[in-house]
Amino acid sequence: MKSFMDKDFMLYNDTAKHLFHDYAENLPIVDYHCHISPKEIYEDRRYNNIAEVWLGGRNADGTYFGDHYKWRLMRSNGTSEDHVTGSADPFVKFTELAKALEMSIGNPMYHWCNLELKKYFGINEPLTEDNAKEIWDKTTDMLQHDPDLTVRGIIRKSNVAFIGTTDDPVDSLVWHEKLAEVKDLGFKVCPSFRPDKAVNIQRPGYAEYIGQLSKAAGMEIQSAEDVCTALNRRIDFFKAHGCKASDHGLDYVPFEPCTMEEADRVFRKAMSGEALTKKEIDEYQTTVLLSLARKYHKENIVMEIHYSCSRNVNRRMFRLEGPDTGFDMIAKSLCYQQLADFFSALDENNELPKCIVFSLDQSDFDQITTCLGCFQSDEVPGKMQLGAAWWFLDTRDGMEEQMKSLARLGILGNFVGMLTDSRSFLSYTRHDYFRRIACNLIGQWVENGEYPDNEASLKKIVEGISYKNAVRYFGI
Repeated sequence: MKSFMDKDFMLYNDTAKHLFHDYAENLPIVDYHCHISPKEIYEDRRYNNIAEVWLGGRNADGTYFGDHYKWRLMRSNGTSEDHVTGSADPFVKFTELAKALEMSIGNPMYHWCNLELKKYFGINEPLTEDNAKEIWDKTTDMLQHDPDLTVRGIIRKSNVAFIGTTDDPVDSLVWHEKLAEVKDLGFKVCPSFRPDKAVNIQRPGYAEYIGQLSKAAGMEIQSAEDVCTALNRRIDFFKAHGCKASDHGLDYVPFEPCTMEEADRVFRKAMSGEALTKKEIDEYQTTVLLSLARKYHKENIVMEIHYSCSRNVNRRMFRLEGPDTGFDMIAKSLCYQQLADFFSALDENNELPKCIVFSLDQSDFDQITTCLGCFQSDEVPGKMQLGAAWWFLDTRDGMEEQMKSLARLGILGNFVGMLTDSRSFLSYTRHDYFRRIACNLIGQWVENGEYPDNEASLKKIVEGISYKNAVRYFGI
C-alpha cells in the first residue's frame, strides 16, 4: 500500500516521477487568472486563523469573500448555513469543514486542503474531526507569528512569478500602483480586465453601472458606441498598469451581428428600463465583444472566455446570500457555431486576439479544440488555447480529459497550463496537483510506447506546460 500523499503522490510510473521531480516540481508559477485581492498583497495581510484563509467572511458591503468550493462541500455534509457563511465561531466552522473533508474521499478538495496543510504548515497528518483542535492551534500560531506566512510570504514560499488578478474596468487600480512601487517584491502583480457588467445589459444594475463607467472613463455614455469607446479608454488605462489579459464570464457565446445604430437602440431601451428580447441582448453583447476583441488584438492582450455555467440556480439562497456563494452548476450551451462565427468575423481583418476558451461542460472540449484549430496563426505557438479544466472540472479526471482532448486534436506541448481561479492565497498547491497529473499522463504514454523516451523533447514539453509556455504566451 502506498503512503498517503508522499513525495510521489499521483505519480504512478517511473517516467512520471522523473519528469515531475526533475523538471516540473520546482519551476516558478504563472497564476494568470485568479480572484485574490491586490490590496491584501500590498498590505501584506496576516491572517488570524486558517478559517479566515479557507472560509472567509463578509465584506463591508455585505457580500461574501471566501472559497465557495469549501462552502458547497460543507453544505453537502449537512452543515447549517450559520456554520458555513454565517456568524458562527471560526473554530466551529473549521471543525465543520474537517468533518466534511473526512467524508470526501475522491474529491480534489480533500487533496487540496491536505496539500496546503503539508506545504505551508508542515502538517502531514490528514485533517479529521478528531485532530481539528490540534491542527487549529498549530496553524493559528504559525499564521500569527511565522514571518513566511503573511500574504507576501505565502506567495514567495509558493515560488510565484506572476499573478493576474481580476479587476473591473471602473477600478482605480490604486493597489496595483502601490505594488508597482514596492522594491524587491519578488513577483509581478498585474490587473486583468473583466468587463462583464458592461457586457451583461440584461442584468439588474446595468444602468447604474454605466454611470460608474462614464465617470471612470471621463466621458458621457449615451449609446452602445460610447460604451465601446469608454471600455477602450479603460483598456488603455489597464495596459499602462501592466495588463496582460482580459476575462469574460458568459452564460454562452453570443453572435448576432447588427449595425451600431441597432445596438444603440438596444442600449437606449435598456437604460430606460424596458425589457429586452434575447435577440436584442445578443445584438448588444456581440457588438461590445467584437469591439473589445479588436482592442485586445491591437494591444496584445489575451482574451479569456469562460462559459457554460448556470449561476444562482437556488433562488431562495440567492436572495439570502447573493452571488458567488456556491449555488452554481454546469450548463449545456449549444453555441459552437456562434463561437466559430465570432472568431471568423475577427479573423477576416486580422483582428483576432490570442484567446483562451474555457467551458464548464466537459463534452465541449473536442468541439472547442477543433474550432480553435481553425484559427491558429504564426503569432505565437498555440495562439488559440483550450483552457485548463475549470471549476467543477478542476479534478484529476477533468484535467486528464482536457489534456487528452488537446493532445489528440491539437498540440499539448503548447498548452499554457494551470491557473488557480482562486480567492485563497494558499491555493497555489493546485499548480503542484496539476503538474503531477500532467507528468503522470505524459509518463504513462511514454511507458506504453506511445511516445519515445526522448529526454530533450520530454523536458521541453513538461517545462513548457508547467511554466515556460505561459511566460511566452502572456509576454511576461
